[in-house]
Amino acid sequence: MTNAIRTVLVCAALAVCWGSPAHAFKTLVTFEQSNGEDVFAGPIQATDGTIYGTTTYGGTANYGVAYSLSAKGKYNVIYNFCAQANCADGEYPVWLTQGADGNLYGQTYQGGAKNEGTIFELTVGGTLTTLYSFCAKNNCTDGALPQSALVQTSDGTFYGTTVIGGKNNQGTIFKFSPSAGLTTLYSFCSQSGCTDGTQPNIGLTLASDGNFYGTAAEGGKFNPCTSGCGTLFRITPAGKFTTLYTFCSQTKCADGYTPQGLLVEDGHGNLYGTTDVGGTATLGTAFKISLKGKFTTLHSFDGKDGIIPYAGLTLATDGNFYGTTDSGGSREYGTVYRMTPSGAVTDVYDFDDQASGGILTASVLQTRDGKIYGGTQQGGDHNCDSIGCGTLFLLKAKKSPGAGARESSADRWQATRANAAIPVSPLGARSTALP
Repeated sequence: MTNAIRTVLVCAALAVCWGSPAHAFKTLVTFEQSNGEDVFAGPIQATDGTIYGTTTYGGTANYGVAYSLSAKGKYNVIYNFCAQANCADGEYPVWLTQGADGNLYGQTYQGGAKNEGTIFELTVGGTLTTLYSFCAKNNCTDGALPQSALVQTSDGTFYGTTVIGGKNNQGTIFKFSPSAGLTTLYSFCSQSGCTDGTQPNIGLTLASDGNFYGTAAEGGKFNPCTSGCGTLFRITPAGKFTTLYTFCSQTKCADGYTPQGLLVEDGHGNLYGTTDVGGTATLGTAFKISLKGKFTTLHSFDGKDGIIPYAGLTLATDGNFYGTTDSGGSREYGTVYRMTPSGAVTDVYDFDDQASGGILTASVLQTRDGKIYGGTQQGGDHNCDSIGCGTLFLLKAKKSPGAGARESSADRWQATRANAAIPVSPLGARSTALP
């Protein structure tokens, strides 16, 4: 196939169909490497209703693609990364953000002038412009290996994080605009013993108080976590940094540790998130924290409802949160779950690593028509990379007679905020170290 836009077959070609008691499930796209591989970052919905996203691998050079997905399920590759000499356009794209100008903005984990990652602009028609290459300063004090979600404020500035780099090589928080360039707001491990945290992998959430909130996967408390159990922090747009919570502060790490999911705010000044590990079964937790720092563990995953909730939570308009787990569930290859604000979890769908896909590290997207979209890292066609190159899927609530207002409300879900969660490595479950 050429570098032109590719269209792939939907579920019918695979004889994959609907199959969940409460939610109808459908495999929309089965990746075949040429059209993408490994959904690591959650999709977003643009203002025109089209869904956009990335795969970490696949495409003409196997360094990832950006794609579009129409409401009718038509899938197109709009850009193949490493299309330029020496991969100046980047390698391993993470998630996308639609800017106020209608274009898509994102980061690549590697590639660029120094092979330490980029910030790029991508038109919906597929024209890419590299806006910044990391490690432009000596010793990468401007940051390196970015894999966060970008957040744009009303003045057009983007905010994000890098995994490493900065003054202490433990990650940064930055702001960027095409006109003003990049400014490092904070370098992690600036406090004695790295009590402020290290490796802020996922990025930032802009809260209702005008400040940004995020997590650092490591640092903080180092017993029993060898590299640190992680922290939750607040930073003002001007760069004033505050550690709000240090994980594994409770006995036996009942509060969880290694937080990597993007935080999401409810309408009452609370942030919700997840940890990869810890809790009563040591399989991960879901929590809430007020903007003032009051922390509550809401749920400990037990394996039946999933293991390792990398992806954080998406707030739906039915008032519940939806998330994914890397593995676990009745078929062992991950779940989509629903959680009430009080922490009651219901398993919505279990993945089998076959036609439905398996191993989930990306968050789900709720579109304005109420449907839920997501992707998997592997499964699908096992002729692709032996373990499968992953899938894109659709979930929508089934109407049931007598369900009344509660069920019809679910049918009227509308997108509130696209959340993506990004674990330490874009290789996800395949490896904990990047090439």
